[in-house]
Amino acid sequence: MAELIGPRLYSCCNCRNHVALHDDVISKSFQGRNGRGFLFSHAMNIMVGPKEDRHLMTGLHTVADVYCCDCREVLGWKYERAYEETQKYKEGKFILEKSRIVKENW
Repeated sequence: MAELIGPRLYSCCNCRNHVALHDDVISKSFQGRNGRGFLFSHAMNIMVGPKEDRHLMTGLHTVADVYCCDCREVLGWKYERAYEETQKYKEGKFILEKSRIVKENW
């Protein structure tokens, strides 16, 4: 009988709350505030903070910080709006910083 294995997940580095599925990774080549960041199509068990405009490496964006809903650790941000046409694909997606998440079920 085959062993059942759950989905590969990413969890909050602080409390191990599940925050994203590996299957939702779009890219691993983004820059976060503190190093590398992963672009996800979806995130879970998070809270979204207030929107603000930020000048990022790829131009002006409206973003909102995202926090673990259990321990309130800042994990990254959500792209709410991209002002440049070439960046519109990021809208509604999440950057989770590699230093703030850990792998589960790998």
